[in-house]
Amino acid sequence: MHNDSLTPWQKPHRFLADGHGKNARRTMAVLILTAAMMVAEIVAGTVFGSMALLADGWHMGSHAAALGIAVFAYAYARRHADNDIYTFGTGKVGDLAAFASALLLLMIAGLMAYESAQRLIAPVTIAYNEAILVAVVGLAVNLVSAWMLKDDHNHGHEHDHHDDHAHEHHHHDHNLRAAYVHVITDALTSVLAIVALLAGLLWNLVWMDALMGIVGAGIIVRWAWGLLRSTGRVLLDAAPAGDTTAAVRGAVEAEADNRIADLHVWRVGPGHLAAVLTIVTHHARTPAHYKKLLAGIPCLSHVTVEVEVCCDQKPHAA
Repeated sequence: MHNDSLTPWQKPHRFLADGHGKNARRTMAVLILTAAMMVAEIVAGTVFGSMALLADGWHMGSHAAALGIAVFAYAYARRHADNDIYTFGTGKVGDLAAFASALLLLMIAGLMAYESAQRLIAPVTIAYNEAILVAVVGLAVNLVSAWMLKDDHNHGHEHDHHDDHAHEHHHHDHNLRAAYVHVITDALTSVLAIVALLAGLLWNLVWMDALMGIVGAGIIVRWAWGLLRSTGRVLLDAAPAGDTTAAVRGAVEAEADNRIADLHVWRVGPGHLAAVLTIVTHHARTPAHYKKLLAGIPCLSHVTVEVEVCCDQKPHAA
């Protein structure tokens, strides 16, 4: 059921990222590029009997699946943005998709580590020239894909390991970021593979191939864990960075004898925060007055105010 008509007292719950449509188109383009490369490698590997091509093709297929999840999330969020079955809109669909992508990354890392360990124990014959060519082509595709997905917020992935979530940015489109991390991890795998293959080709260091696989798996686990942490916080309605909560409290309590008895602030979509607060005061004003006090706080898109008046006066609520 869609809420097509709103009264003057109602507000829409469209908490999508400002660049939602643009990000969806970029992700779709990268999905098509990745899928085409995957099909080409699998067909070539089958025709020429190359295990290196087949393995890289199926590995790229796992990332294509993750990109498919991201594309679906964009489409679903846009299609159901006005569906009133979702209390606060579909702004967090992308976070759910990113959480699923992070789990897929962990699975990929586990498979990489397992296969690499197996190769350390039982080395296999490697067609170095062919494998290097595949890795270089794969790296080129991934770099182009990363450039297509890159935006001003993706640079923040290196901060995810901090326990203090003050580094969290409300504008992050986690769905786009998950797609970006997938292509970056694939690019990392290609770089490490090229280093290992050159070491094997030039100095006969066969074990480097397996070792680089384990190193790559470890780095992917670290990135996946950071993505799980940031998206998990959003999905569990964790409080955002402390400065927003402090700003809400400061704006309200700076006036008269207002005191905030209860305050909840959480993210409802990329660039959108919601707040529910209970104010206790001797000088009660309408809820609209207190909402105006909060109008200058960035990202605060949805505010619900309850006013409790001292001296047993009747409270106002909105």
